[in-house]
Amino acid sequence: MVMNMIEDQQRITWLLEGDVSIQYQVHRDLLATERPDLRERIATEGWGARFLSFRKEAGHWGQKFYQPKWISTHYTVLDLKNLAIPPENEAIRQSLTQVLQTLKSPDGGILPIGAERKSDMCVNGMFLNYASYFRMDEDDLKSIVDFLLAEHMPDGGFNCNANTIGATHSSMHSTISVLEGMLEYTNNGYTYRLEELQTAAERSRAFLLKHKLFRSDHSGEIIDKKWLMLSYPSRWKYDILRALDYFQSAGVAYDPRMRDALDVLEGKRRKDNTWPVQAKHPGQVHFDMEQTGGPSRWNTLRALRVLKHFGEIE
Repeated sequence: MVMNMIEDQQRITWLLEGDVSIQYQVHRDLLATERPDLRERIATEGWGARFLSFRKEAGHWGQKFYQPKWISTHYTVLDLKNLAIPPENEAIRQSLTQVLQTLKSPDGGILPIGAERKSDMCVNGMFLNYASYFRMDEDDLKSIVDFLLAEHMPDGGFNCNANTIGATHSSMHSTISVLEGMLEYTNNGYTYRLEELQTAAERSRAFLLKHKLFRSDHSGEIIDKKWLMLSYPSRWKYDILRALDYFQSAGVAYDPRMRDALDVLEGKRRKDNTWPVQAKHPGQVHFDMEQTGGPSRWNTLRALRVLKHFGEIE
């Protein structure tokens, strides 16, 4: 990607005109400068403050943990984590403590589902992600780690149907959710079964790469064209930008099997050197951070940090 200095500065200026959470991550990920002053403001202004304002007096969002989906505690806390709100936020930690005290399943996971009270792989991967980020007590996370490792599939990934209807092939959706959770657990200094998690993560990354992030490993055909659409927030759903952003976050070096996905991503750059929101996952939301179809600061930020990490731009 060729970009002159004026165009690049214009794009950075545009990003820095966005929400304070975007400003903070631009400084951290693109400009290599730490701005703790910006990070502290995420909880008191802009999107972060708005998400926090919807918290109920009882300590939850929506109708407690998982309903309605995108305004529930689960997805709201995931959104707040992705804003990079300070992890010491006491209100969020109190909400997660409630979940850990009331929603443990007999299999060790969070949110027992159905008459057999089995846990969902995607939910637990995402829960490990934000619970680790908000530095919940390791003892409370051990059974979740045990559950995830017990459900690791022979092909290297994970599938939320494996423990319910007996799936035999891993899911890209489930695998990316668990990978993000294992990465956050690792990054925050937890040690319980850490080596096993790191081995599982390596195998799960190999599963994604075997599919070149979006292709059948048998025919080479696109598995799902929706995975090529740029959306944000991702929710539980897989797409190539979410996968590439995970790989850069994990510090994984360029692999030739990423090439097709990187080419698709670069091809989605608009003439104004931004990336759009191409699709939204339907469902009730607290508010829209961005509008579909227009330039997206979220997707531009994520695309740029991916391309920077893999040496596609300076």
